[in-house]
Amino acid sequence: MARKVLVLGEVRDGFLRNVSFEAIGAAILAADGGEVVGVIVGESIQSFGDELIQYGADRVVTVEDAKLGQYTSDGYAQAILAVIDAEKPEGIIFGHTALGKDLAPRIAGKLNSGLISDVTSIEEAGGNLVFTRPIYSGKAFEKKIVTDGVIFATIRPNNIEPLRKDESRTGAVSSLRVEIKDLRAIIKDVIRKATDGVDLSEAKVVIAGGRGVKSEEGFKPLKELAQVLGGAVGASRGACDANYCEYSLQIGQTGKVVTPDLYIACGISGAIQHLAGMSNSKVIVAINKDPEANIFKIADYGIVGDLFEVVPLLIEECKKLKINA
Repeated sequence: MARKVLVLGEVRDGFLRNVSFEAIGAAILAADGGEVVGVIVGESIQSFGDELIQYGADRVVTVEDAKLGQYTSDGYAQAILAVIDAEKPEGIIFGHTALGKDLAPRIAGKLNSGLISDVTSIEEAGGNLVFTRPIYSGKAFEKKIVTDGVIFATIRPNNIEPLRKDESRTGAVSSLRVEIKDLRAIIKDVIRKATDGVDLSEAKVVIAGGRGVKSEEGFKPLKELAQVLGGAVGASRGACDANYCEYSLQIGQTGKVVTPDLYIACGISGAIQHLAGMSNSKVIVAINKDPEANIFKIADYGIVGDLFEVVPLLIEECKKLKINA
């Protein structure tokens, strides 16, 4: 059944986040031959419309306003609800990001709609769209279908493959005028503690350190390995609690959930709370001195040894591979 599906394009630091393109891929599956409409909200964002179209959107609607320069749930909700009212879609797809997790429930509530959050795959079965999402901290999965009303879902980054960028694709990029008013919060300034480089939640390679890293200095070889592999650095809660790194790097039940192609756990014992944030990674490599560490139970590859000896060897070998590639 062909549907019109709206997709939210997220802009951060002057770029569209990769999850926006993954959401288009999900929307194309959900649209089933129908129309995919991208939505971009913010200030000075007209130029991003063509990029969404090149990744598979049929057309794009933008809402620009100086009050939308920084994200607020009030302002973004007003803008997106106005687009929904104008377009009347049968489906809506957001990324399951910090913004999506805050905004999607608010909009679903306004629409009196259900919401399927943290979707990892979409498939068709028996004429219905089937959405798969993890439950019980990733120990099990449930499948859901929508039998009535708008299909509204958020997708977990790095799980649904985006289409290849096609620079020859063209489509209309229109602007919708929305009066943004009665904002209860105004963002004056944003102070970021997150590290520079690859976004942890979207990284294809994650190098994570635990208490075994022993100090802030101990994270230096992990950062070097991440740089060589084009990845991001993460941490267990234990490492964050010990002030080895910022809490913005925390992975786990009370931190970020990541699903990279490669996850290298260095000096991480494998507490259940940490596993909840990374156990769905495609390939897991564990480096730990303790052969009985819980992390080895879920690892695809395990190295029993001192991370301060193993990681420099990995860096050296990876550099050789890059030179010879």
